[in-house]
Amino acid sequence: MLSFPNPKINIGLFVTRKRPDGYHDLETIFAPVSVAAPTMQASMSLNDVLEVVPATETRITITGLAVAGTEADNLVWKAWHLLQASHPHIAPVHIYLHKKIPMGAGLGGGSADGAFMLRLLNDYYELGLSLAQLAELALLLGSDCPFFLYNKPCYASGRGEELLPISLDLSPFTIQIVDTAIHVSTANAFSLISPRPAPYDLRNLPDLPVESWKDVIHNDFEGAVFSRHPQLLEVRDHLYHSGALYASMTGSGSAIYGIFPKGKMANMDLDFFSKSYISEG
Repeated sequence: MLSFPNPKINIGLFVTRKRPDGYHDLETIFAPVSVAAPTMQASMSLNDVLEVVPATETRITITGLAVAGTEADNLVWKAWHLLQASHPHIAPVHIYLHKKIPMGAGLGGGSADGAFMLRLLNDYYELGLSLAQLAELALLLGSDCPFFLYNKPCYASGRGEELLPISLDLSPFTIQIVDTAIHVSTANAFSLISPRPAPYDLRNLPDLPVESWKDVIHNDFEGAVFSRHPQLLEVRDHLYHSGALYASMTGSGSAIYGIFPKGKMANMDLDFFSKSYISEG
């Protein structure tokens, strides 16, 4: 059984408070994207590929982009064991994970893999778990994992686990995601910013024209990350100069995206970026 975990982008990201438990409260909009590279040399989708097949013992094979940590650290592996703990009768499987979503890019690839694995196993084993039950399990894997079960634009608050679906339609636009292959540590990025109240209620964003977003919202991580990696600011500026209606870093970085009028995109002739990917909504 196959599944194709997709990346997400953050539209606006405000870090509002450091909590007593060490986590941070934030406000953002999560938006799922399914993107493909515009070149023949990289024509495959940016989505990861996840498959489970029957096996005599549960094991995992990871191909594609390098993944940091051990197998036990991988959220796909953790998802199987999490489900097995509450359903000890489930049979072993061989898990295949092919990574295309880059790590440390703010695209949520690891969280997507964990959430999609829970949903895949629920179908594979015919467990009949509800979406709410799967979301409770997903939250044990990570704060933004539940979002990938709903996989629709959501206003997120708390640690990212408090989700409110919103009516945000990006299909009239082209979204270009630029992967610079720079790895940004999320923990380090959080340590570099000072929480403050959100300057805008992102729940109202769907009522604003996309071309006015740049005057209203931003990503709180950009200042600190751009100061350490100025080429990321150059990418964002290049997207704007190429006609993007809105451009931003996603998550704590380092991927940069631009939202363009339908059919438009930037010619990425900068000499340091890795690849760019296009979603046509």
